[in-house]
Amino acid sequence: MSPINHVQVVWFKRDLRVSDHRPLYEAAQNGPVLPLYIAEPTVINAPDFGTRHWEFIRGSLAELRENLAQRGQPLILRVGDAVEVLKTLHHELGIFTLYAHEETGNDITFQRDQAVRQWAKSQQIQFHEFYQNGVVRVLNDRDGWSKIWEKRMTEDILPAPHQLPTIKGLDLGEIPTSEQLELPKLPGTIQPPGEQAAQELLQSFLYERGQPYHYALSSPLSAFDHCSRLSPHIAYGTISLKTVVQALKKRRSELKDDTTEDAGGWKKSMRAFEARLHWQSHFIQKLESDPGIEFQSFIPPYDQLRESEFNSEFYQAWCEGKTGFPMVDACMRALQETGYLNFRMRAMIVSFAAYNLWLDWRQFGHYLAQQWTDYEPGIHYSQLQMQSGTTGINSVRIYSPTKQGKDHDPEGVFIKRWVPELVKVPLKYIHEPAKMPAIVQEESQCIIGKHYPYPIVDHIATAKEAKRRIYEMRRLPELRQLADEVMAKHGSRKKPSNRRFPKKKSSTS
Repeated sequence: MSPINHVQVVWFKRDLRVSDHRPLYEAAQNGPVLPLYIAEPTVINAPDFGTRHWEFIRGSLAELRENLAQRGQPLILRVGDAVEVLKTLHHELGIFTLYAHEETGNDITFQRDQAVRQWAKSQQIQFHEFYQNGVVRVLNDRDGWSKIWEKRMTEDILPAPHQLPTIKGLDLGEIPTSEQLELPKLPGTIQPPGEQAAQELLQSFLYERGQPYHYALSSPLSAFDHCSRLSPHIAYGTISLKTVVQALKKRRSELKDDTTEDAGGWKKSMRAFEARLHWQSHFIQKLESDPGIEFQSFIPPYDQLRESEFNSEFYQAWCEGKTGFPMVDACMRALQETGYLNFRMRAMIVSFAAYNLWLDWRQFGHYLAQQWTDYEPGIHYSQLQMQSGTTGINSVRIYSPTKQGKDHDPEGVFIKRWVPELVKVPLKYIHEPAKMPAIVQEESQCIIGKHYPYPIVDHIATAKEAKRRIYEMRRLPELRQLADEVMAKHGSRKKPSNRRFPKKKSSTS
């Protein structure tokens, strides 16, 4: 095809929407727009990428292509290295201007973005990047970060362009299936992807499902329905964080003068949800400011604690949900099937792996990343380290899987749904089936060691030993100095933290 006069190429990454999309909006002001998505083998074959991710992306891409086609120019898709794809487009289109959102991803996407910038500069191609959340590139000081976040979240929501001139002669490219990308078969389901699903979830949460959120978020019995479930949509950008924040503020304003009892619950829940929207960018900022936390602990000497003690049998039992701890096993199996767990249960399964099984977060982090539909590297690595005790500034909180089960699944409903071996186990023993007398095991058709495993560790003894080893490290003067540096660089500025060296008894919950 003959070169087209100065096309505006909009490179979609983790921003699969047409509404409130600044690169698309700005490009549409300056000439014909070519929307582009690149399926990159280096990203797809990385150890933190799973089939569930691609299935969510693929569904979102199909809707995005249709939304853009309705405006005149469908999305084009290419499979390959980003620089090589852009080189080919350069040959086909001539000089173009490139637009994209900034991305705080894993090291692969970080190196990819650097290579694209270098190539664009070498070819005298203008490359415009725009922020899309509260993460600040080249942040010199955490002081004032929250004000930047607030300012960004109050900016106008940008409309989708009404009409895009059609660029003829380019092959659109097929959106590949998981099989075509040679990804493993999806073990379970995914949430409905796409921009429309995101908008529907937002409205149903704010006006129908969210009233009990502030307490429902702790239990897997209620969280699946009463949490927002927007996290994968925010992670892959089928809705902008700003859109969610402004819709929430509108809802809070509507509730302000409502004095009914029902409104009281709504107000608590909306406040709690707003706090978590702040946390989203807060944690991603940690990775933006310190990319090394993907590979090493915030305080590197903590890497020595577990790296030589990997127990493959423990790891396999944990992955398969066959640890002998019903709440852990139910959560792991639910995660494999649905790609989702509520925050408290996420913390519990990481705590169990890191403390009770003494597994290094670097050894099990990729497995979890593959399972979460909403995998967000900045949040993922920060949370893995927080729950593993390697940040040096957070409380060592070790969750008792038995207590968590009794507190958040008292009737064993969640456990029996996901661990069918225990369906006939009496309520008295549902959280500790190994304590069943032999006659009860026979009556329940659940022989421990045959139908369901014995607990693979003593969770009380292993928790005690884990605390001893962590606090032994924390008392070292050189680690205290490193912890001060981590706090200065990454700590929240909202209020003084007293969590860096908690009392020794603040342990099991």
